[in-house]
Amino acid sequence: MGPPGAGKGTQGERLAAWLEVPSLATGDMIRMALKEATPMGERVRIFYEAGDLAPDDVVLGLIAEALDRQENAGGFLLDGFPRTVAQADGLAVLLSQRNQRLDAVLSLEVTDEELVDRISGRRVCERCNHVTHVRKVGSVLECPDCEGQLVQRSDDETATVRNRLAVYREKTQPLQEYYAKDAVGLTAVDGMGSIDEIQERLLAALRDLRVN
Repeated sequence: MGPPGAGKGTQGERLAAWLEVPSLATGDMIRMALKEATPMGERVRIFYEAGDLAPDDVVLGLIAEALDRQENAGGFLLDGFPRTVAQADGLAVLLSQRNQRLDAVLSLEVTDEELVDRISGRRVCERCNHVTHVRKVGSVLECPDCEGQLVQRSDDETATVRNRLAVYREKTQPLQEYYAKDAVGLTAVDGMGSIDEIQERLLAALRDLRVN
């Protein structure tokens, strides 16, 4: 877990590869459910097409579908889920029903100023969706991959980012207290530095927890 811009997606993919398990991200699950027109996919379609967040019970339904897939039976990594205490309670029920449990909960800790810089400095190619940062390209507005135009997404603007962080602190940060009190515990990991440095800290945390 971690706030927007903490690097959950990047590090989640790397950890999943190291653990040799699938990475389950709610965004990916929504897209798969829509594509396959599963029962939960049809439920989420209404909210997805309206641009609204899916309610907790719908998200938990998607998680339940994912947990029942054969390829996830041997373990998995949850990327950015749960996001609320209600979702955490629901996840606990789903895992208990399947005789599964969480092995570890990792929280990436990054300062707000660093998060704002990471997100507000992000630039995306309109043509190929290549993602880069102004630290790499400076004032150049041309994609290094396809020469398309680099743009800043509206939800990456500084004021919007600060609002997203405020929402995170209100809705998601209580999960830290939730898991800190849970038997599995909460392991905070420094999310500052290079991608490789952060990955090594996460791996060290998993080794300490004897998760491999």
